[in-house]
Amino acid sequence: MAGESGCQVPESQTKGKLNLDRLKEIVKKYIDKHHYESALFWADKIVSLSGGAVEDIYWYAQTLYHTGQYHRAATLLCSRKLDRHYAACRFLAAKCHFECKEWQEALNILDMAEVSLTKPSFLQSSINQLSMDADDSLPIRGIESSISLLRGRIYEAMDNRGLAADCFRRALQQDVYCFEAFDLLVSHHMMSAQEEQDLLKTLPLVAQCPEDEMELVRFLYQNRLKKYDKPGTHSIPQSLSPLLENVDVVVNLAERRYYNCEFQKCHKITSGVLSKDPYNSRCLPLHVAVLVELKKPNALFYLGHKLVDFYPNKPVSWFAVGCYYLLTKNFEPARRYLSKATTLEKTFGPAWLAYGHSFAADNEHDQAMAAYFTASQIMKGCHLPVLYIGLEYGLTSNAKLAERFFTLAQSIAPDDPFVLHEMGVIAFQNHEWVEAERYFKEALSRIQSVGYQHMPEKWEALLNNLGHVSRKLKKYEEALEYHRQAELLCPQNPSTYSAIAYIHALTGNNSLAVDFFHKALGLRRDDAFSTTMLGHVIEALMSEVPPIVGDDDSDSLNTSASVVLPPFRPLSFSQADTDDSSLAAHPGDNSSMMAIEEVEMDG
Repeated sequence: MAGESGCQVPESQTKGKLNLDRLKEIVKKYIDKHHYESALFWADKIVSLSGGAVEDIYWYAQTLYHTGQYHRAATLLCSRKLDRHYAACRFLAAKCHFECKEWQEALNILDMAEVSLTKPSFLQSSINQLSMDADDSLPIRGIESSISLLRGRIYEAMDNRGLAADCFRRALQQDVYCFEAFDLLVSHHMMSAQEEQDLLKTLPLVAQCPEDEMELVRFLYQNRLKKYDKPGTHSIPQSLSPLLENVDVVVNLAERRYYNCEFQKCHKITSGVLSKDPYNSRCLPLHVAVLVELKKPNALFYLGHKLVDFYPNKPVSWFAVGCYYLLTKNFEPARRYLSKATTLEKTFGPAWLAYGHSFAADNEHDQAMAAYFTASQIMKGCHLPVLYIGLEYGLTSNAKLAERFFTLAQSIAPDDPFVLHEMGVIAFQNHEWVEAERYFKEALSRIQSVGYQHMPEKWEALLNNLGHVSRKLKKYEEALEYHRQAELLCPQNPSTYSAIAYIHALTGNNSLAVDFFHKALGLRRDDAFSTTMLGHVIEALMSEVPPIVGDDDSDSLNTSASVVLPPFRPLSFSQADTDDSSLAAHPGDNSSMMAIEEVEMDG
């Protein structure tokens, strides 16, 4: 039998209708196997054989999407006006334009009128059939959350983060299992810590989750919320103990260790995770951060080059390389590679903060603040950028602006001990000794609430500062106790020894003062204050006349700033300046610490 075109019609087709259901299963099978070209070939034929059924056109568009032919897929759907009548087709067409970075076109498709009441007759039979299909082969139901998620991603790409956050919240309300929306809200710092907690409380878990899954969903989401706004602990409900070995949960534990300044424990956990899963995308930035914090340049060099070889288009690869150069004080290449990381992913917060640190470490305060201001726009719910801006203003002796930004940081993260510490430093500089003591003690209380077996060395500056402010308040015994605790954390710090010596000099213990000034000068020979004071104390010891009647009149401060990146994505470096002040920045945590480490007093 021959058709009008002269082509031979297969005898099998004359005997019975083709089984298109089997061919459709073949298409889906090839999609599952990632043989997209094979799926595309058969999907195209099915559309012709079925006379252009909606379901078949949809799957044909899916295969075009999987093969990267985004414009073809969008044209296929829009030319037949399927995007106007079917939510799934509208979503897929918009996603195709999204992949092509055609944000406005994608938004226009999503914003078009909803399904019209009257459908073309050639579509009606298909939609009736699909409504009875238990398989939902054309996912026209439950697509609302996906549309809200896509709309949010489009708004974020267009730098409208307020609307993006609203869309992500809506996606979560529509489907509490839509983790992608939750992760974008949290990892891109679109909400403050309190707003994150409020969102978690308002999720319709009761309406959408079976009773046995509610605790699981709540725990997994709670576990991902901000960890750097205050010290805290990490625990897993007994009923979910099988998750103890889950990589995601383990990485969350490592993050908590990092932000609690337990760097050795964090490194042990991240190293264990990467030994099993070497390219875990959540663990890598944290591992980079802790390598910098522990000053392991060789390990960081090896990791950075391995990541660049395997994942040259991932921001974490160039972040690792930039952090290596930052750690080794090669600031120019550090900026170049960190800038590349931010170019690959504009919302990659750790790279922005580290980029700012690369300028701060080089005393380029204006450029550092420019980077931090950009980070503050991208990370609205994160207090770290404004905290670092305050630090830079403090280092440039602009105490009023520094206080303004510290106050802003405190409004976002009121329980962060690093923020409380900076507020204490500002109060100290303003000669408000009682207020400074209150802030320092509140910061110490937050730290002790973790229940450390041994307090991390990071808090040595806070203890020394408590000693300084106690000395100002004439609480000499209390001041000595704080300095001794600081000495236990960091035994060979000349600043601690000179502070202890000075208190002994003030209380008339000249022999002890001489001993501690000698210790300070043994560690730092060019310490002008200790040299001057040692001469006065020796003269006093010889004449039995106290060299100083009261406390000092000079309140010149040395600062030590510790800076830390958000989740994940911390890093650290330290730098000693020539004027005996030090700046230690830790991009990756919530720390920012200006320490009153030096005591420069008038004789």
